Amino acid sequence: MHMSPSSYRPPLLTRREMLHRGGAGFGMLGLAATLQSAGMLSSAAASNGNALPRTHFAPRAKRVIFLFMNGAPSHVDTFDPKPALAKYAGEKPPDDGRKRNKGGGLMPSPFRFAPHGESGVVMSELFPNLAHHADDLCVVRSMHTDVPNHEPGLLLMSSGHQQPIRPSLGSWVSYGLGTENANLPAFVALCPGLPVVGPQLWSSAFLPGEHQGTSVDTNDLRVESLVKNLRHPRLSREEQRRQLDLLAQLNELHLANRENDAALEAQIRAMELAFQMQREAADAFDVSREPEHVRERYGRSVFGQSCLLARRLAEYGVRFIQVYYVDKNEKQPWDTHANNNDRHRKLCADSDRATAALLADLKARGMLEDTLVVWGGEFGRTPYAQPHKDPKQLGRDHHHTGFSMFLAGGGVRGGTMHGATDEFGMNAVDGRVHIHDLHATILHLLGMDHEWLTYRYSGRDFRLTDVHGRVVREVLA
Repeated sequence: MHMSPSSYRPPLLTRREMLHRGGAGFGMLGLAATLQSAGMLSSAAASNGNALPRTHFAPRAKRVIFLFMNGAPSHVDTFDPKPALAKYAGEKPPDDGRKRNKGGGLMPSPFRFAPHGESGVVMSELFPNLAHHADDLCVVRSMHTDVPNHEPGLLLMSSGHQQPIRPSLGSWVSYGLGTENANLPAFVALCPGLPVVGPQLWSSAFLPGEHQGTSVDTNDLRVESLVKNLRHPRLSREEQRRQLDLLAQLNELHLANRENDAALEAQIRAMELAFQMQREAADAFDVSREPEHVRERYGRSVFGQSCLLARRLAEYGVRFIQVYYVDKNEKQPWDTHANNNDRHRKLCADSDRATAALLADLKARGMLEDTLVVWGGEFGRTPYAQPHKDPKQLGRDHHHTGFSMFLAGGGVRGGTMHGATDEFGMNAVDGRVHIHDLHATILHLLGMDHEWLTYRYSGRDFRLTDVHGRVVREVLA
């Protein structure tokens, strides 16, 4: 019997049939994305009304390199000169209503500060190489955070939350923007030691597992050590492809009986990525391909060579690269409770050389304009001394109410100093920037509105900045 189109009613589908048919549609979306990335779809097809943009607005940065100084550098010894500390040396800091361990009295910095570049950005003598890049730096002198303890401070800087239950910044960026290179992870954490808190700092938490950071130990820079099992000892690439295709079919059968199994889906994607990495990882991670004079420019320290590797990964399309200043023997080298001055001389010399080389290399390759570089720790250090039995070994304690970080490239207004702390460096008082504001600004530079980048989990919409954060427009170019 013939039915007119208006009278026809399709048969009702079971839930399993509906998911199966919908899954085929998602497969076509994946195919379309693959064809588009390979340049096999026309721009008209890519920009039709059904295509969703990856960004909310035009991005200024394509990628981020976050140089993380584990343990927290002292702002009053690096980027925030405070002459009043010398004038009132040894005196107790004024009472600001906060319960603080006031330690051994106000302690001036022994380091000279001077303006640099055409812009006059001020920094201490500890950064002779970065001084040549003063006009590229945006120093934020008014950072503040919620707690002066490492574990919650690291988590807050990493994920916007003090508890280890939220996705990291790099995971949010991966989720929001995806990858520029399907053969490499979107988010890589270069970590030559295990920092306080550990892998939670690059965790994807409740976001899909594919957005978790890939941790790489940079103590041994040989490619086979950086990326384990990169080459199969016996099988050719074609034989591995057949093996992986068979495994994928078995996994799909397994998954069909376990609908919406996020862990299994993440494992399937991880195996596929591991196979694809064989194509490019051997090149991307191989710093030995760099000329000797380039490797020397970064310094032969673990951090220096990690920064060089970060530049290579950025060139190969890794979206978010976090370089942790740790080593296998020390979780937080910048935690200078004792011997603050000498420790900062050593630490800054290493960081200064590598960071300046990274900025110079990015600029020479035309990459600094769309690569956002961030430098800083989880908080700052006290303007007053932490006592020590040896007066020459005085340190500085944790300090969260005012500290400094800097940004460069990626749409940031170079040659600027934003915000200020009070005359002693105790509290951020002008142009205050909270961690949530920093995160909102980083996402903005990447073309994402921090209020729109959300993920529904356990019945509510989550975002990196929670219910906080504002874009610090004063630092935008």
